[in-house]
Amino acid sequence: MYDFDKIIDRHATANIKYDLRSKFFGKDDVLPMWVADMDFETPDFIRDAVKERAKHPIYGYSFREDSYYKSIINWIYRRHNWDIVAEWIVYSPGIVPALNFSTLAYTIPGDKIIVQPPVYFPFFTAVTDHDRVLLNNKLLLSNGKYYIDFDDFEDKAKEASMFFLSSPHNPVGRVWTKDELTRLGEICVRNNVIIISDEIHNDLILPGFKHIPMASLSEDISDITITCVAPSKTFNIAGLATSSVIISNEILRRKFEKVVNNLHLSMGNLFGAVASQSGYTYGDSWVDLLMQYVSANFKIVEDALNITDGAIKLIPAEATYMAWLDFRGTGCDDEKIKEILINKAGLGLSAGPIFGDGGEGFQRINLAAPSSIVIVAMEKLLHAFNF
Repeated sequence: MYDFDKIIDRHATANIKYDLRSKFFGKDDVLPMWVADMDFETPDFIRDAVKERAKHPIYGYSFREDSYYKSIINWIYRRHNWDIVAEWIVYSPGIVPALNFSTLAYTIPGDKIIVQPPVYFPFFTAVTDHDRVLLNNKLLLSNGKYYIDFDDFEDKAKEASMFFLSSPHNPVGRVWTKDELTRLGEICVRNNVIIISDEIHNDLILPGFKHIPMASLSEDISDITITCVAPSKTFNIAGLATSSVIISNEILRRKFEKVVNNLHLSMGNLFGAVASQSGYTYGDSWVDLLMQYVSANFKIVEDALNITDGAIKLIPAEATYMAWLDFRGTGCDDEKIKEILINKAGLGLSAGPIFGDGGEGFQRINLAAPSSIVIVAMEKLLHAFNF
């Protein structure tokens, strides 16, 4: 039904992943597998909807119709068994802006905010750029799986105002269990810590796992949770700058809306709204097939790295299309790993240290690409490290 094997030339389309390779890697001939967008076509039902709207000759000021909100409500109920209402949904041009809006809405300079490194690096700047204080609740790695240090989290919650949760987690790929989320949520309820739950990867769940929205766990947890979702990762439409922030607590919702409105960012993108509605209306089969394909790509990586006898390891993934690779067994430091990957392998990956404490010795690789590309990448990597 959909051709995920198709190789699409993205050069000279003003995209960051390909057209800015020289800026980020010092050369143009690396195979770019870093930026978290896909090398798959945006699905046809979204492209058709955008083209249909584009036929009208005026692209003026617009608003989001009831059908836009209904598509989000129905999708979240179908995919995640969470019943929400339109009044809870607030527009944001993206999840990273939503993190920053939340910092401005719910904290003041000097307040402390918990993050769980190694984690998506904009979490850090959403704290420090606004003169707030980072509290690192470092994830624990044991037998190839990451866990939450709950004792440390409980200690830090006593002095924190807010908590940035990555769920599913980027880059380590964990889908937090109901028990893990409940324990986090109850600690935050007891300590009056607001939860900002970044659930942008919530649709990208690998077979055998199930995403649970933090706010769906209980009324008390919902009352302190701001949930951030978007069609951007799900359908490869990040360039259309459209996401949703779901807030059941009216007081918290008004505070968030005030920041967005004061910055005059509430109108949004006409074509982003069209694309979002189409994706959430027609995208079930596409996402299911996508994740089956991505799962097969993870297996390619796992099989390829088996010959390194543990020198380079794949952290078993539960979600997202990013693989978290452990290079610590090579004996190389981060600069040496980076040098080998760029100059010997010709690969452009995301270096682990940018994800904070615990990222040392790791690299993130994007597997949302045709399998033939993933195979070539593994061949390049193994050859560069002499396997």
